[in-house]
Amino acid sequence: MADTPGFADRLSSGVFAALMRVAGLLPYPQRIAAAGWVMAHVIAPVAGWRKRIRANLSLARPDLPASEVRRLIRAVPNNAGRSLAEIYSGEEFTAHIRDTAVIQGPGLPLLEQAAQDGRPVILACAHFGNYDAMRAALAARGWPVGGLFRPMNNQAFNEHYIPAMNAIAQPLFPRSRAGMGAMLKFLRGGGMLALGFDQYTYDAPELRFFGLPTRTVLTPAELALKYDALLVPIAGIRQPDGLTFRIQIGPAIAADTPEQMMQALNDDLEQLVRQHMDQWFWIHRRWK
Repeated sequence: MADTPGFADRLSSGVFAALMRVAGLLPYPQRIAAAGWVMAHVIAPVAGWRKRIRANLSLARPDLPASEVRRLIRAVPNNAGRSLAEIYSGEEFTAHIRDTAVIQGPGLPLLEQAAQDGRPVILACAHFGNYDAMRAALAARGWPVGGLFRPMNNQAFNEHYIPAMNAIAQPLFPRSRAGMGAMLKFLRGGGMLALGFDQYTYDAPELRFFGLPTRTVLTPAELALKYDALLVPIAGIRQPDGLTFRIQIGPAIAADTPEQMMQALNDDLEQLVRQHMDQWFWIHRRWK
């Protein structure tokens, strides 16, 4: 039986849900922009995000001028706020993606062939742009797109967050014994499974990201090798208008050791982040 949420969890969840309901009264473009502004100028300073972003940038990009750092400590939370508002916009978001998203990249023909053949695919994604944009875009093509997620520690928050994610594309699999079993069945059946790889994992091997040592999970590569699945990097890149996305599908990662394959994904992500510094979630404690 799940633990009953405490008062603090219920309060913070209720405040957030109320903010999303108020934001939902605005037209879609203004809603997304307003959520980005509130996250960047109200929530991020209170939550200590600006300090954490600055610390991560000093590690990974000490060459950045001070003016660019000042821009990023606002632009990164702005993207995060926009992404949350998009997730909670449900059908408006998915319809917007169906109508406007551009899907491209050297990996697109591979996904088309895999969908035709029923071959499993691991979609290696990061906390970049809006990772749910790619789920919505691929699902709109009728492709079987699933995702693995870790439920929030705040059970009260899960009560509205999980339905919001489910409204974008299904199936979703929680990190639990039952969830993992269902996920593997989905993958073996020829599903396309979105897996994140850009968070620090204590028991993972040490690889490199931005030239710095950090622990990186091997699961995407291990599953790809075990089930003869394509391992393909994918990202939903937010465009300059702040509302539309380009879904970039990279070339498949060649079969090798899991460590080499995940290092290739780290390198691919680093190149993407360097091109769009404001779209990666620099708030994570990626290096410890």
